[in-house]
Parts: sequence; C-alpha cells; structure tokens
Amino acid sequence: MSETGDPSDTLQDFTPEPAEARRVVVLISGNGSNLQALIDEQHHDRLGGEIVAVISNQPDAHGLKRARDAGIDAVALPHREYDSREAYDGALIKVIERHEPDLVVLAGFMRILTPRFVQRFLGRLINIHPSLLPAYQGLNTHARALADGVAEHGCSVHFVTEELDGGPVLLQAVVEVAEGETEESLKEKVHAREHLIYPIAVKWCLEGRLQFADDGARFDGTPLPAQGLRMSHADAAEELDEDQEL
Repeated sequence: MSETGDPSDTLQDFTPEPAEARRVVVLISGNGSNLQALIDEQHHDRLGGEIVAVISNQPDAHGLKRARDAGIDAVALPHREYDSREAYDGALIKVIERHEPDLVVLAGFMRILTPRFVQRFLGRLINIHPSLLPAYQGLNTHARALADGVAEHGCSVHFVTEELDGGPVLLQAVVEVAEGETEESLKEKVHAREHLIYPIAVKWCLEGRLQFADDGARFDGTPLPAQGLRMSHADAAEELDEDQEL
C-alpha cells in the first residue's frame, strides 16, 4: 500500500469481481417438465447456478422450445444421424464440454449412456428416476408399483454410474399410493415431487453439499444411507399444497 495517502492506492476503492455462476448443462428427450422446474428456480435466483445449454437427441422435443423461451442455448443433436451409440456419445461429449459445465443434469434423457460418457462426467452427472430406488429400476415404474400393490412409491435423484439407475441416491420424495390409484394419477403425483426435489438436488450439488465419493454419496461430508435424503409424503404434500386425505 502506498504511503502517499492517495485514496486510489487503498483497498477502499477496490470492487471485487463477482464470482462466476456455476454452469449447468441439461440433457432432455421430450417435454422437459423437469427442465422447466429448473428454469423456474433459476429465474428466481434459487438454483445456485446457470443453465448454459439444453441438449436433446430429439430435434422436435418441446423442451428445446422451453430453453429458447428462457434465453438458453438450445441444441438438437439427433442420435439417428450417428452409426453407433459410441459415436453419438463421443459427439455429445464434445458439445457438452464446449459449454464447460460444472454439472450435467439428465432430465428425461431417454438414452442409455456408454461407459466412456459416464466416466467422462462421473461425479458431476445426475439423473432423476420415477421410483424409490433401488426399487423399479428401468421403465414402466408406475405400472409395476401398482401391480405389486405397494403402499409407497416416489422418485429419486442419483449420481449416474455405469450401472443403469444404480448410482448413489442423493434425494428421494415419497408418495403414498391411494386406494383406487391409477397409473396416470400416480404418475402425476410423482411428477409433482420430481419438480420439487430436482432443483434442490441441483442446487446442493452446485454448492458442493452433495458430493460423489468412492463409498457413495455424501451430504456436507457425511456418508448418505442407501436411500439418500428422503422427503416424506406428508412433507412433500405440504410443500405442494396437496390434499393429504387418502
């Protein structure tokens, strides 16, 4: 510091550069309702970062319009233009890395990812699945849950690993299955919970509170149980202002 007393030489006139927002790339295949939930949270400065690109393997996906309407770079990368899954994922890696993301978010991206892709983004690649994992991995989760007569169903956010729907669970939300529940009514309830917890999980990942570790997922440095953090039916219903009568 100068001894001249010149104010320009003191720290009182120093304005620090604002910290750059954490960067998110979202992958979609269809309507993009979970994407919209993330966009809404970003609009209210509650996401903890910025969605810098939305990429879809389906060029007519409605989620691309949602991105464009929000002023977000929307990229169509049709998988049918590539000869193999490996070739497509190689191209997808290049498009994603162009945007230098801190987190890659799968939001209804209906593709099985190659080991190369998963390893490239391991620990910063998350997905949301419509069941209380490890139950009902794969497709048709609501129909399978109803067929089994379960009392509880829900959704899970998890880190993506090479095992399909088998990565460490971060956050779950429960829905109680009502008497006379239909596949459509159950799907609607689960979707509402997805839109509730996915932005929370994204924010906590961007803040470094949720982390991938060799022994599974951690929250604030503490190992999580197999089910991750779980939001009960009652808590979710209260947040969503649902009628809780069953």
